Amino acid sequence: MIVTLHSFLRHWQRAPLQLVLLLAGLALATALWSAVQAINTEARASYARAVDELGTRDLPVLTAPEGAISLDHYVRLRRAGWQVSPVLEGQWQSGSEAVTVLGVDPLSYPGAPEMSRAAEDNDLDLLALLRPPGVLFAHPETLPDLDGPYHLLPMEQLPPGVVLTDISLAERLLDDVGRLSRIVILPDQPAGLPPLDQIVPELQQNASSDSAMADPERLTRSFHLNLTAFGLLSFCVGLFIVQGSVTLSVEQRRGSIRTLRCLGVSAATLMQALFLELILLALLAGAVGLVIGYGLAALLLPDVSATLRGLYGAPVEGSLTLRLSWVLSGLAMAVLGTCIASLQAFIALRRMTRNLSDAAVTRSAGRTYTMCGAASVLLIATGWAALNLVQGLLGGFMFLAGLMLGAALLLPLVFYGLNSGLLRLIRAPLLRWMVADSRLQLPGLSLSLMALLLAVATNIGVGTMVSSFRLTFVEWIDQRLAAEIYVQVETPQQAERVLNWADRNGARALPQFRSDSRTATAPLRIYGVVDDPLYRDNWPMVRGDGQSWHRVYEQGQVLINEQLAHREALRIGDEVALTPTWTVRIAGIYSDYGNPDGQATVALATLQDRASQIAVTQIGLVSPPGVSLGALARSLRRDLNLPARAVVEKNAVRSASIGIFDRTFVVTGALNILTLAVAGFAMLTSFLSQWNRRLPQLAPVWAMGVTRRQLAQFELLRSLSFAVLTFLLALPLGLFLAWVLLNIINLEAFGWRLPMFLFPSDWGRLFLLTGVAAALAALVPVVKLLRLSPATLLGVFAGDR
Repeated sequence: MIVTLHSFLRHWQRAPLQLVLLLAGLALATALWSAVQAINTEARASYARAVDELGTRDLPVLTAPEGAISLDHYVRLRRAGWQVSPVLEGQWQSGSEAVTVLGVDPLSYPGAPEMSRAAEDNDLDLLALLRPPGVLFAHPETLPDLDGPYHLLPMEQLPPGVVLTDISLAERLLDDVGRLSRIVILPDQPAGLPPLDQIVPELQQNASSDSAMADPERLTRSFHLNLTAFGLLSFCVGLFIVQGSVTLSVEQRRGSIRTLRCLGVSAATLMQALFLELILLALLAGAVGLVIGYGLAALLLPDVSATLRGLYGAPVEGSLTLRLSWVLSGLAMAVLGTCIASLQAFIALRRMTRNLSDAAVTRSAGRTYTMCGAASVLLIATGWAALNLVQGLLGGFMFLAGLMLGAALLLPLVFYGLNSGLLRLIRAPLLRWMVADSRLQLPGLSLSLMALLLAVATNIGVGTMVSSFRLTFVEWIDQRLAAEIYVQVETPQQAERVLNWADRNGARALPQFRSDSRTATAPLRIYGVVDDPLYRDNWPMVRGDGQSWHRVYEQGQVLINEQLAHREALRIGDEVALTPTWTVRIAGIYSDYGNPDGQATVALATLQDRASQIAVTQIGLVSPPGVSLGALARSLRRDLNLPARAVVEKNAVRSASIGIFDRTFVVTGALNILTLAVAGFAMLTSFLSQWNRRLPQLAPVWAMGVTRRQLAQFELLRSLSFAVLTFLLALPLGLFLAWVLLNIINLEAFGWRLPMFLFPSDWGRLFLLTGVAAALAALVPVVKLLRLSPATLLGVFAGDR
C-alpha cells in the first residue's frame, strides 16, 4: 500500500497543472460553501445571543383571539399561583420616528437581569425603572430617535426600532391603561397548579414569545435558506472541477496502473490507494478553502448584516468569528464532495483493471444516457410531489432541487439526440467529423456541461427574480407615494397646524391616520385615508375592481395587504375582524412589499367612528398648480418652524428606498458571478482531461491534410457550440426557476407574489459571458494543439492505440 500510494503521489510532480486545478477547484468549492455557512452561523449566533441574554427564548405566552387581554386575566393567574409576567406592546411616535414600545414588569420579566445590568452601567439602580421619569432601553441605533424627559439607556440585545421599559410608563406612552398584549409563562412553576384552561379559558397558549423580540432566526429563515441553497449550488458546481481533474489524473496514470498490475498489485489495493490520495488532497484543499472562505465571508458579512437589520430588524454584528461548527462543516464537505466527484475516476480505474477499451465505453454511452433520462424524470416527478405534499418553504426548495438536478441529468441525453440528428443532416466531411468527434467526447464533458447549465440557469432565474422584484418595487413605491411631499408630525396639534397651513396655501392634504390592533397570529395596523383621486388612481391593487374604493368610502369596507390575505386565507368578499368589536367585509387586496405584518386601509371617517385610539404621524401634500416642490417645502419649514428632516420630498424617499433594496441583493449577485466563473473553470478541467485521449482522433485527421490551425479552430468552434447549446437549454430552465422563486418560494417566505418580467438585454450579456467562459476554457487545449509537434502526432501511429 505504501509503495502504491507513493507511486500515485509522485504523479503530481509530473503534472503540476492538474494538481493546481484539483486543489483550486476543491478549495474554491469549499470556500463558497464555508463562506455561506460562516455568514449564517454568525447571524444565528447573534440571534441566539440577543434572545438568550434577554431570557425570552422558548417561553410560551398566553394571547387573546381578539387581541387585547384584560388585566383581570393576569390577576386571576397570579392569585392561582402561576408565575407569569405581563407584556404590553404598541407603537409610539417619538419625534419623527415611530418605534415599538414593549412594556414589562422589571421584577418578573425574564430579561430583568439585563435591564438591571444596563441601568447599573449608567449609574442607575433597578428602582429607577419604577420611579419618574422612567427609563427607556433601546438599541444604540434607536436612541437618537427618542425624545422626552426619560433616562435613555443603550441595550445591544434589543432589535433596532424597539424600546423596552416598565409597563406603567408604557401605559402612559401608549395611552392604553388596564390592557395587556400577552402574558409570558415563566419556567419553574410550583407543583399542583390548576390548569390554565380553568383559570383563563378565554386565552390561548402559543409557543412564541414577545413578538417585538421574537427569535429573529424565524423571521430570517427564508433569507438564510436562500443563502444555503446558493452555497450548496456553488459547492456542487465546484465539484465538477474536481471531477475533471481526478479523472484526468487517472487517465494520465494509465501506464503506471498497468505496470503496477503487472507487478502484482491488486485492483482493491489500487482503489484504496486512490481513496487515500484523494482524502489527503481533500483535507489540504479544504484547509485552503476555509482560509479563502473566511476572507470571503468577512468581505460579505457587513452587507448581509445591513440587509438583515434593514429588512427584519435582526441584530447581526458586522464582525466574523472563527467557529468550530462551520470549520468542521467545510472540511467534511470537502472530503465528502471529493469522494462523490471521484466516482467516475474510480469507475475508470476499475475499467482499466478489467481492460475495457474506450470503444466499449463509448458504445455503452447510449444506455447510460437513457438511464440518466429516466432518473431525470424521476427527480422532477419527486420534486413535483414534494411541492404538493410538503408544506412551506421546504416543499418549494425540494421541488427546485428535483427540477434543477433532473434538468441537469437530462442534458447529456438531449445532446446525444441532437448530435445524432446532426450526423444525419450534415454532408460536409470535416463537419461530420467534428460532430462525430464531439459525440465521442460527450461522456467526459457531460458533467462540466451540467455545471454550466446549472450556473447559467441560476443566473437567469435569480437575475430575473431580482430584476422583476426591483421593477415591481420601484413601481410600487411610485404608487404608494401618492403625495409629493411628506410631513412627519409629532402631536395632534402639530398635525392640525399643517392641515390649516395646507388649506391656506391651496395645497391638497393627505393625512394618514392609524390605529394598532392585532389578529390571532400577528400585529395589525389599520390606516384611515381621505377620499382623494390619487388613492383611487395609484393604489397598488393586487386583486380588486373599479368599485373597490367606492365600497371603502361609501359602504365602510376595507382593503387589506397581501400578507394578511395569504396568512389568514382571505379573499375579496370575506369578512375580517380588525378589532374584537369590528368585523368588516374585504373590498380589495393590495401589495405591501417589505412589511411582515398585516395592514388594512379604511376610509378616515370609518376609522374615526370605530377605533378609540387614533394617531396621525404623517401628512402628504400635493402642491398647487404653478408652485414647485422645493418652494412649497421651504415655505412649509419657514412658516411652521419645522426641522429639515420633518419635511421630505417624494424623490428623496424613493431614492433611499431603492438604495436599501439594491444593497439587499449584493450577496446574491456575488454568488451568481462566482458560480458562473466556477462553471467555466469546470469546462477547462474537462477539456484538459480529454486532451491526451484525443490525440488518437486528431492524428489521423491531421495526417489526411487538415492543418493544426484548422484543428484548433474546430476545437474552439466545438467549445463555443457546446456553450451556445447549453445556454439555449438553460434559458427556459432559468425562466421557469424565476417563476418558481417569484410565485412559490416568495409566497411561502414573505406572503406575497411578484409579477414576472423578461429582460432580454440581461440574457444577451449573460450569453456573451457564457461564450467568453467557453472560449477561455478551450484556450489552453487550443494553444497546446497549435504548439503540438508533428513528431508527437506521428508518434500516435507507433503506439498500441
